[in-house]
Amino acid sequence: MIRLGRISYVNMAPIFFGLEADVEEVAGVPTELNERVLAGEIDLAPISSIEYGRHSERLRVLPRLCVSSEGAVDSIQLVSRAPLASVRSVAVTAESATSAVLVRVLLPEAEQVPLGEEADAKLLIGDAALKSMFEDPTPHYDLGRLWLERTGLPMVYAVFACPDPPPDGVAELEGAFLIALRANRAEPERLAREASARYGYPAGFLARYFEKLRYRFGPKERAGLLSFFELAVEAGELERLPELRFLSTEVVSA
Repeated sequence: MIRLGRISYVNMAPIFFGLEADVEEVAGVPTELNERVLAGEIDLAPISSIEYGRHSERLRVLPRLCVSSEGAVDSIQLVSRAPLASVRSVAVTAESATSAVLVRVLLPEAEQVPLGEEADAKLLIGDAALKSMFEDPTPHYDLGRLWLERTGLPMVYAVFACPDPPPDGVAELEGAFLIALRANRAEPERLAREASARYGYPAGFLARYFEKLRYRFGPKERAGLLSFFELAVEAGELERLPELRFLSTEVVSA
């Protein structure tokens, strides 16, 4: 049985709901899943794209799946009363490695401190970011939108990665994910209702949120990810520019 990591946020609903596969699900925040994949404790998981970049020589990624957006994503928010141009410090959540590096790329002059410490702005991701949009009147800056404005490309937040050599059954699991995704996209109202019952957000809000998420790892997404890696190297967050090492023999470099 494949040990499958699942990010414990509502953004996984369109690809995990209705998944028909013999797996053992292991839930956690992105940074936890990153560590467990690298430790060999999980056979496959959506991990932070920057963490793949840091350890690409040890991993393989599914060629058709990722977690991305082309513009606003809603669940990655920079909350700040100060205009972005004057932000000099950001309190960063420890739950997502990619989002922290994205802040570094977009606001290279801003110092980063742990969430909870005093700062000009704070970074929230996942369900905490969605909840904040409902409850906090402070201006929110969507990092997916800021990335699109900067590059004109989609932002890839996570890739589906496994240890190299890949465990048995991982390639077949990608097919099961695609079947579940197609079924959920075909009935968006049902998906929103089921996710609302599980996570507590209004169904209408979730329907709009799910429309912004992308899970197909196409040419534009690959270009966006490689661009992110290039800027992460410039920001000192990567030592070198990694290749995309897919489950098959395909390798894509910048």
